[in-house]
Amino acid sequence: MITEKKNQLMGAHTSTQGGVAASVDLAQKLGFTAMQIFTKNNNRWEAKPLTDEEIEKYKEKLAASEIKYVVSHDSYLINLCAPDPIMLDKSRRAFLDELQRCEQLGIPHLNFHPGAHLGKGEEEGIRIIAESLNMAHDKTPGYNVKSMLEVTAGQGSAIGYKFEHIRDIIDQVKNKSRMAVCIDTAHVYAAGYDISEDYENVIRMFDDIIGLAYLQCFHINDSKKALGSRVDRHEHIGKGTIGVKGFANILNDQRLLHIPKVLETPKGKEQLEDLENLEVLRGLIV
Repeated sequence: MITEKKNQLMGAHTSTQGGVAASVDLAQKLGFTAMQIFTKNNNRWEAKPLTDEEIEKYKEKLAASEIKYVVSHDSYLINLCAPDPIMLDKSRRAFLDELQRCEQLGIPHLNFHPGAHLGKGEEEGIRIIAESLNMAHDKTPGYNVKSMLEVTAGQGSAIGYKFEHIRDIIDQVKNKSRMAVCIDTAHVYAAGYDISEDYENVIRMFDDIIGLAYLQCFHINDSKKALGSRVDRHEHIGKGTIGVKGFANILNDQRLLHIPKVLETPKGKEQLEDLENLEVLRGLIV
C-alpha cells in the first residue's frame, strides 16, 4: 500500500503557450503524472477550432508520456446561471464548445465553477445550471467527457460552496453518468469545511450528501484566507491557513489514493514553484 500511496497521480495546471501539445512537453519535463490545461484562451469567448494536426500532435505526445490524467478547466467568463439572457446564451454556447474541444482531445473531464446567481437566489441558480447542463449533454450524445462541478469558496453570489448545492444540481441533471465533482481544497476550506481538524467528518458529509463515487479530481491548494471566510485565494502548500495537516489527511486516505491531485498555486513561467509544492506534498505521505 505504501507503493500505491507514493504513486498517486499528481501535477499542476500547466501552460499551453505554444499550443495544447506544448503542455505535454512541459508537464513531462516537470515530472507530472497529472495535469490541468485550458484548451483555449480562458479570458476570451471565442477560439479558433482545434486543427487535426494539433489534436494528433497532442495525443501522440500524451501517449508517449508519463502523464496518465488530464483535466480541462473551462473559461472564467462562463456563467451557466447568468440572469441576463444574452450572457446565459453566450455561456451555454461557450460551454458546449469546451465540451467539444475536450472530446476531440480525449480529455475525460471539463472542470467548471457552477455559476453565480447575481441576485436571483441559489435555488433558481441551481435550477438554471442543471438546465444548462442538460442542454449541453443533449447536444453532445455519445460523448465521453464528463461535466465536472467544482466546489467553490462561495465568494459573492457563487453557487457550489455547500455540498448540498452540488447534490441538488446533479439531482436535476438527467444524464448523471456525465457528471463528476472536483474538490478544491482552498475553496472547501474557505467555504467552512475544516479538512485539517475535522477531516473525517467532512469526507463523511461529502459521501453522505453527494457520494464519493462522483469525486474524481482534487485541486490541491492552500488558502490565504481563513476557514469559513468564503474568499477564494490560493497559497503555496503549508504556507496558508489550511497547513500541511489538511493535505496529509487527503494524501494518506486509502479511499482517495486513485483520485488525481492537481496544483493551482501561484507560479512563474517555468513552473518551478510547482516542483517545490509537489515535494512538500510527497513528503507528507507516510
